[in-house]
This record gives sequence, structure tokens and C-alpha cells, in this order.
Amino acid sequence: QVQLVESGGGLVQAGGSLRLSCAASGRTFSSYAMAWFRQAPGKERDFVAVISRSGVSTYYVDFVKGRFTISRDNAKNTVYLQMNSLKPEDTAVYFCAAQSTYDSSALPIKSAQYTYWGQGTQVTVSS
Repeated sequence: QVQLVESGGGLVQAGGSLRLSCAASGRTFSSYAMAWFRQAPGKERDFVAVISRSGVSTYYVDFVKGRFTISRDNAKNTVYLQMNSLKPEDTAVYFCAAQSTYDSSALPIKSAQYTYWGQGTQVTVSS
């Protein structure tokens, strides 16, 4: 069982930055691929970024490439999402998710592939 708690959301002007954190419980954090998804009002939950359990591999959805960076600190059981050059269309609830993977370089990108989810943190970008 893994519990995930996101933090770092808030209100920011367009062009600004935020860093989201997701703290995980348990002793096997390094066994999990970690991802960020987001959900805007009235829309489906969309994949944003994923990092392999080793931290070596990452993958991003096109609309955040070059602006967002996912990273992890396995010693602190925490995954981060650094968000720069924020746009109003980035406004959403951001969720972190964890999935145990056998392959240390695996990068699952579908929400159905994830077993554990946080409660979400609101990010609002004003124009």
C-alpha cells in the first residue's frame, strides 16, 4: 500500500512557475514509476509526465515539453514537477500516481496503468 500526498499548488500569473511535490509513504518508493496527471473542469484526466523508478528515464506529453520537468528523490520518497512558463490552459487539478514496475526503465503513461493516486492539488494560472 502506498499513500501519496501532493503539495505546492496555488495561483500564479501566466509566465510564472510552481513546483509540485508528491510525498509517498512506504519503504519501496524506488520500486514505483511515478507520474503526474492533470484534470481540468469538465475534462478527462490527462497524462503530463512520468519518471522511471530508477529516475533515469522520463517522458512528457507534447504540450509541456520544454516547460515542465519531472524529477524524484528516492531518499526522500518524493517526486517533483517543476512547472515553468505557465499558461492559463495549464489550470487544472494535478495528481501524482504510482505504479510498481518490474522494468526499471518502464514509463507507463495511461491512467489505467496506475494503482495508487494522490488527492490532487489545484493549479490556477491567471492571464
